[in-house]
Amino acid sequence: MTTWWWIRHGPTHEKCFVGWRDVPADLSNTAQISRLNAHLPDDALLVSSDLIRASATADVIQQSRTRLPNEHQLREFNFGDWDGMKFDEISQKHPELSRAYWDDPGDITPPNGESWNDTAARVKQFVDRINSSQPNRHIIAVAHIGVIMTQVQRACNISAKKAISHNIDNLSVTRLGWDGKNWNCGKINHLP
Repeated sequence: MTTWWWIRHGPTHEKCFVGWRDVPADLSNTAQISRLNAHLPDDALLVSSDLIRASATADVIQQSRTRLPNEHQLREFNFGDWDGMKFDEISQKHPELSRAYWDDPGDITPPNGESWNDTAARVKQFVDRINSSQPNRHIIAVAHIGVIMTQVQRACNISAKKAISHNIDNLSVTRLGWDGKNWNCGKINHLP
């Protein structure tokens, strides 16, 4: 069984959409980070998104774990023109599109961004490659809320809309397993 330990990066304290904008994480809660480290397997491979909020979070949990190169395919959704805007600004500027984006996730795309399905396909490609090249390993992947939700959707065999209903807190662990044929949906949004 290949076990994925998905970690959402530390908080950014942004009050707007943050997709591919490179904003730092607040990693000052050392007690929470210590509990997280104690919860994670020591013999895991560690990989993160190439955005600084994820890669810096991976830095503080690396310890003696083998680190893979930061991965572009683990980036958050590309919100395009919505990146940096507040939810109410988006709903005023694009009322029908923004409602459809959340009510019917799938092929709906923000202006100059990517859809849920685009992101899910991008992340799936990376996960499948690691599942193939690193079978029966523990993989700690530090990523973003949207990335993790696409993998919850996949592993739990649920709709995108149902996946969006899950909370994925900063510095939480979502554990999913791949036995070579089927996904296993473990704990979602566990805060050690």
